[in-house]
Amino acid sequence: MRTALSDVLGIEHPVISAGMGVVAMARLAAAVSDAGGMGTIGLAAMDPGAARAEIRTAGDLTSRPFGVNLLIPFLEPGLIEAVIEERPAAATFFWGEPDDFRDAIRRLKDAGTRVLWQCGSAEEARAAAKAGVDAIIAQGLDAGGHVRGIVTTLALIPEVRDAIGDLPMAAAGGIADGRGLAAVLALGADGAAIGTRFAASVESAAHPLYKERLVRGHASETIHTTLYDIGWPDAAHRVLRTPVVEEWERAGRPASGSRPGEGAPAGRIRRRDGSAAPLTRYSVIPPAEYIEGDVEGLAYYAGESVSLVREILPAGEIVRRIVAEAEEVIAKRLASLVR
Repeated sequence: MRTALSDVLGIEHPVISAGMGVVAMARLAAAVSDAGGMGTIGLAAMDPGAARAEIRTAGDLTSRPFGVNLLIPFLEPGLIEAVIEERPAAATFFWGEPDDFRDAIRRLKDAGTRVLWQCGSAEEARAAAKAGVDAIIAQGLDAGGHVRGIVTTLALIPEVRDAIGDLPMAAAGGIADGRGLAAVLALGADGAAIGTRFAASVESAAHPLYKERLVRGHASETIHTTLYDIGWPDAAHRVLRTPVVEEWERAGRPASGSRPGEGAPAGRIRRRDGSAAPLTRYSVIPPAEYIEGDVEGLAYYAGESVSLVREILPAGEIVRRIVAEAEEVIAKRLASLVR
């Protein structure tokens, strides 16, 4: 399956694993890339040293192209420079204004790194194209984690395609299998960026309880909210309902500062130096495998595609199944409809 996206990224299959903060690390990125997709490391809140170490670890694990995700509100000083020097195959910017990063985009491209911009509207995609990016990721409202989109993926992709012309584009939001990949290709995308399905993979750094909850989850159990705002206020996201969410809803959805259990502990995050830092209920950080203690008060990010996540699989197997199913849908079901 060859598309404009796979060509520009130098990958075999037009499948990107989302750069989920604290969940998508080197091991997951390398596994996706080894299977022919584009794995992405989430660099959110990493300092330059930690980012370099993670990029180099991924480079030791795979010889295939992989990328990094730069979450703009969490950019540490020197982080972009570290990425430029480490030269991953791709870098994705998310949650900012493209025009503010023209120089960074140019410097990354000059270093041989392809630049993608994840956006939630045709207007933002158009601005990113003008800023010189190599590809767009268009994220619909049905996505999990932090959500830039304000309309569904089904409605967004054709609008973005009309706005950016032939610029390569991946669709994000509501995609977990080959049927979803085939659908967004039909809508005008050149591939898919997938988060929830890869969060529930063997190589994901998600906490075992988080993975189990994803496997049991359903789209009807997700909520689009700004509830988990400790560390990142007023940023919309989609999460699974948990006892904490339900308690907040029963209380009438009070604003930050007056929510049930606000300030209560929600596990401890182990640092690289061996120390631990406490987390509190409503933290922006999701349950990761290196968080200890009670993690029920944390954000279980999940998109509406969670209904299709039925088992925890190796990331490479997920890539292979998605591609095989998409090819079958296109070659058999769709082709047979045309006489």
